[in-house]
Amino acid sequence: MKYCVLILDGASGWPLPRWGGKTCLELAHTPNLDALAQQSLLGLVRTVPPGMEPSSACACMSVLGYDPKVYFRGRAGIEARGLDIPIGEGEVVFRCNLVAVRDRKMWSYSAGYISTDEARTLVTALNQSLGSDEVRFYPGVSYRHICKLKGHEDTLQASCTPPHDIPGRSVAEFLPRGPGSEVLRDLIRRSAAVLREHPVNLARQARGEIPATMLWLFWGSGQVPDMPAFQELYGLEVALTSGVDLLHGLVRMANMAELEIAGVTAGQDNDYAAQAVGAVEALAKYDLVVVHIEAPDEAAHDNSIDDKVAAIQRADWEVVGRLRAWQGDALRLLVLPDHATPIEVQTHTDDPVPFLLWGEGFTANGGRRFTEAEAKKTGFFIEEGYKIMGRLVGKVKE
Repeated sequence: MKYCVLILDGASGWPLPRWGGKTCLELAHTPNLDALAQQSLLGLVRTVPPGMEPSSACACMSVLGYDPKVYFRGRAGIEARGLDIPIGEGEVVFRCNLVAVRDRKMWSYSAGYISTDEARTLVTALNQSLGSDEVRFYPGVSYRHICKLKGHEDTLQASCTPPHDIPGRSVAEFLPRGPGSEVLRDLIRRSAAVLREHPVNLARQARGEIPATMLWLFWGSGQVPDMPAFQELYGLEVALTSGVDLLHGLVRMANMAELEIAGVTAGQDNDYAAQAVGAVEALAKYDLVVVHIEAPDEAAHDNSIDDKVAAIQRADWEVVGRLRAWQGDALRLLVLPDHATPIEVQTHTDDPVPFLLWGEGFTANGGRRFTEAEAKKTGFFIEEGYKIMGRLVGKVKE
């Protein structure tokens, strides 16, 4: 038996009034997902425990079979693990985005999806100007980076707001506040002066692209706990493919293998075909392969219904289509978003998400399409999301 998990990041959402009350999953043409739904155990799952942040870190930890209430200690620490950034005694890390602020309002939480090479140059400049024995910046992918602070553990008590939660809103209202916040606010303020006339930004502006005008720090965390290896828990060798540092961190925490597939990104330019082919080929070597696709979530953060629907459709055609055509050993498949990212709010929510379990041992329960409404209609609900992995691999956790 082989197993595959397909995570359609942020694909779930709310009904859109101006589109006849349909969600993006309902608007998308998904013949492969719908065919699977008609042959699957379809239902809803709560991937974010009540009271916890509805981040991909928390939700994906659930999907991978780990209880966030036990292992989740903040997203930045997981991303730091993915970038091989050590967190020592007295050190803390923060996720820091390169963002664009215009007229004192959040213009772009991603600095126009700045390229990784451009961002690396800017992070180097920030280290030269703002770095010290107490402050160090580490480049990640595109706009996502890490700031490590030494001797400022009180910053973990600061209240911080993710930039994708405040599109078009005054940034002054959402700067870090509370205990330890002054250090973070100072770095944010000083970063603007470093970036203002940097050649990378001047070149972006000359090309009509959005410049990176400021750093934005949030999602702080200290040391992250070790998780038991996936093979220890479930007895399977697993590999994962993703375009984001967060998932790379979870891979290392769970001692999984990481698939290096050219063309896999976190945006709309993701090479779905290459990711699917690489995943299918990996099934010959590994017992379970996890495919994480970030594009629907990015589109929802950008308030783009068209891009979100297109991302779902491409995943259906390029990835699900290839999995349905699998000719190897018997295959069991789990498909689900990690969390919902409704277009209306442009950020994550803790709503339960639809899932399907397909393959030998799963009995169809009346679903017609892979949508939120169809999943709810079946009446099948999994309250503790981390248990869904056990259902997939035949080791149900109670």
